Amino acid sequence: MEKIIVDAMGDTCPIPVVKTKNAIKNMKESGTVEIHVDNEIAVQNLTKMAKIKGYPAKSEKISPKEYIVEMQIAVSGEAVHEETIEQPEVCVPDARKKNKVIVISSNQMGAGSEELGKTLLKAFIYAVTQQDELPKTMLFYNSGVYMTCEDSPAIEDLKSLEAQGVELLSCGTCLNYYGLTEQLKVGTVTNMYVIVETMERADLLIRP
Repeated sequence: MEKIIVDAMGDTCPIPVVKTKNAIKNMKESGTVEIHVDNEIAVQNLTKMAKIKGYPAKSEKISPKEYIVEMQIAVSGEAVHEETIEQPEVCVPDARKKNKVIVISSNQMGAGSEELGKTLLKAFIYAVTQQDELPKTMLFYNSGVYMTCEDSPAIEDLKSLEAQGVELLSCGTCLNYYGLTEQLKVGTVTNMYVIVETMERADLLIRP
């Protein structure tokens, strides 16, 4: 029986879940994945993921800032999960063939704390890079254009998305307004006509 220990101490959402998924993908035989985290939110996210995937899981609080989540993983071929029976494997088309558009209209996510909002938006963009189905286009306007410019905390994640074929478009008027025209580091400049057209043609619009 294989046992993998995942160190996600100090990691914020969604990194503990991403690390766990990657560990499971690399398992050669059935066994246990033991994830170490430092907050209850991570525990809840991990146990929710386990429930969705059909992995038996349990959690334990070791200290005020250390928790262990343990999942039992049956590698394909040795056991069949209930979810596999309900959802047989099919060929999934290239996600970019579906016109899914993400709209980033601010340099922070949600209302309230600016610091928290910026942390959440960075985490959101990172989470997008980890999805099996990537968007076709990401639109950036108003203060959202800060994310595609120099000193953006998400610049490397956005470069990764662009390299995988995701179109990144930043509003030229917005870049000019914030004095960022010369600081664009990823994607291309666009205009409001293209932004409206892109949103109208989208099969799915996502606004964090």
